[in-house]
Amino acid sequence: MNMAFTQKPSPTETVLVPDASNQRAYRHALGGFATGVTVVTAMAYNVPIGMTVNSFASISLDPPLIMWSPAKSASKHPLFLQADHFSVHVLAEEQVNLCSAFSRGGSGFDAIKWSLSENGVPVLRQVLVRLDCRRSAAHDAGDHTIIVGEVLRVTEREGDPLCFSRGMFGHFTRTA
Repeated sequence: MNMAFTQKPSPTETVLVPDASNQRAYRHALGGFATGVTVVTAMAYNVPIGMTVNSFASISLDPPLIMWSPAKSASKHPLFLQADHFSVHVLAEEQVNLCSAFSRGGSGFDAIKWSLSENGVPVLRQVLVRLDCRRSAAHDAGDHTIIVGEVLRVTEREGDPLCFSRGMFGHFTRTA
């Protein structure tokens, strides 16, 4: 038995079929999913590079795999594709300044303290979580590339994550 259901949107809902003419509306809809905020770092031609990223996710516990997806239009995209190792820094709620430093037009490593990991990756200090990774795969995904990393080491501290949704930063409110 084959059944099809059609649900009409309520008066408060908007229906959107994503295409080139409504990318802004589609992006706004995707922003309804709150994410954490990360900065991904690597070394390229002996120069530290970093990028603010919210397209980060865990893939597997065994083996420990994560993914992130830089836009192909990003100036650092080809540099990250060449990096064998990288670190993902999960930012704490008070670290909006780090997010801004690695966003488009930000100061990057110029105004912050950092060091090198044992794999030669520039790492940021006192982030909520740091995942040191080895690139295991890269997959074409439209206007982005999905980079998969095997997690080699995790460093973490106490605190709450910085959250992002629809162009705004926020944090968790704990309930009883």
